Amino acid sequence: MGTLFFGCVVGFVVWFLVRYLVAGFYTVNQNERAVKTSFGRAERVGDATTAQDPVAAPLDAEEKERYNYPQVRVIPPGGPYFKWPWEKVYVVSIATQTINMAHDPENPGANYQGSMLEAVTKDQLNTGLKGQIRWHISERNLYAYLFGVKHPITHVMGYFVSVLRERIANFEAPAGAPKTGDPNALHNLAATAVTGISINDLRKNLSDINDHMDKECAGSAARYGIALDASLITGIDPPPEVESALAAINTAYNEVSSSISLSQASADQKIVQSKRAVEIETLKAQAEVQPIVALADQLSDLKQNGAGALDAYVRNVRLKLYSEAKTVILEASHE
Repeated sequence: MGTLFFGCVVGFVVWFLVRYLVAGFYTVNQNERAVKTSFGRAERVGDATTAQDPVAAPLDAEEKERYNYPQVRVIPPGGPYFKWPWEKVYVVSIATQTINMAHDPENPGANYQGSMLEAVTKDQLNTGLKGQIRWHISERNLYAYLFGVKHPITHVMGYFVSVLRERIANFEAPAGAPKTGDPNALHNLAATAVTGISINDLRKNLSDINDHMDKECAGSAARYGIALDASLITGIDPPPEVESALAAINTAYNEVSSSISLSQASADQKIVQSKRAVEIETLKAQAEVQPIVALADQLSDLKQNGAGALDAYVRNVRLKLYSEAKTVILEASHE
């Protein structure tokens, strides 16, 4: 009986050592971070909060008060580390991940099986949006991700979709009226054929929309513990009945733009040719005038040497002409 009791005690001690001591060792991989809790309370970093951290810089004063989480002690990569039986370790991956912006974490079948997100434009057109979001868990706010929000990615996706739909509903292309005397004024005037059509405006300004989304979602790390690295809207698809009309408008616009470009090129070529012709005629006139100017300068110099010099020059020129002429007609004198 005593041997059996002793064996039970030894077995319990071995089980306890294996279950709570040996199994208490753990490691953290390179792309992971960990947070340890003791009796359900995460280890704090003094009295520091996220409101005092740079991660909260995009938030205003009211949001900083609402999303003010305690700073927790983050366990870096390495190990082995040890935890007691009353402690629990939460390990998360901080690697960058990609998700379709149409994905609904609570309802994967929504938004056409997570392939396209619908939004209404300012001219009441129901359009489909396609794209991706790059995100990662913020190491500076693990408390919000692990303990502050029940489903952080659901909150982030909901916030992103609401901001994107609001932007699509109110988006207007930047206005750019042509200046007076602008050589491209006719081309800009032709461009008004597609101005004001929201889907064309959206397609031409995808980079501006992506930049706007990045700016508006900069505070997601402070709110939910998830940082959005980039939003990449890659496609805007209008309804089929609208697509054909847009194609016709865009085709007409391209034809007008092509005609205007050809006309401008022809006009520029004619202007260049006219300028060249004027230059040639100017050079010819200068070539014809130059001998006359030289002769005038020579006669002026002769006149300055005395009246006799000029008369002698005229007489010599006359004699030379007489010698070369075959017939000379003189005016008869009436004296």
